[in-house]
Amino acid sequence: MKKQIWFVAVLAAVGLYITGCGVSRQVSEAKAFGDCKYKIASADSIYLAGIDINEFRNIKSMSDLNIARFPRLGLAFLRKDVPLDLRVNLDIKNPTRKKAAVNQLEYKVLLTNTEIFNGFLNEKIEVYPGSGSTRVPIKLSANVYSLLMNDQTRDDFINMVMALTGKSDSKPAKFTVKVKPTLDLGGKSINYPGYLTFEQEITSDMILKTK
Repeated sequence: MKKQIWFVAVLAAVGLYITGCGVSRQVSEAKAFGDCKYKIASADSIYLAGIDINEFRNIKSMSDLNIARFPRLGLAFLRKDVPLDLRVNLDIKNPTRKKAAVNQLEYKVLLTNTEIFNGFLNEKIEVYPGSGSTRVPIKLSANVYSLLMNDQTRDDFINMVMALTGKSDSKPAKFTVKVKPTLDLGGKSINYPGYLTFEQEITSDMILKTK
């Protein structure tokens, strides 16, 4: 609550230097966005080292990711560049009575307290009250070599890969997602104070929804 009060105060101060009748409306929309609820609904278009994630359905441990079985993955290991690419579908629900809108969204995704993905979604997002959820597709991409080589993150990463294949007996992987809305007021970018954070398990059901 204190962060939101501070955010509104900063926006109001900036608004004093900006002409136009839309300032107060944008301030209201940005505050409403901070009050929204976030949920990862599903994930699709998933590739590890350029290999469709379904090719990894039968892996159980790091030893199953061998060069003979996955030569492209072996080459990626040699280069120390193992790309993981996917699209997550983020559902945003507006529980307020006001329209929520921002111009940009910064995001970070962590697995076992280790950051995997980060980036910006450079598009205006609008979420209307009483209209259910607004779905926002976000493409994620990262080099996961260090996660696979780290004893503290390797098992969790393998569990995540198994969950992403949609395998029914896979263990859920827990993501911590941080998002920071940005508002553009007269050419000035104003960031929401701190990150809006939520945790979510990535399960096989979320993948099966897209198949």
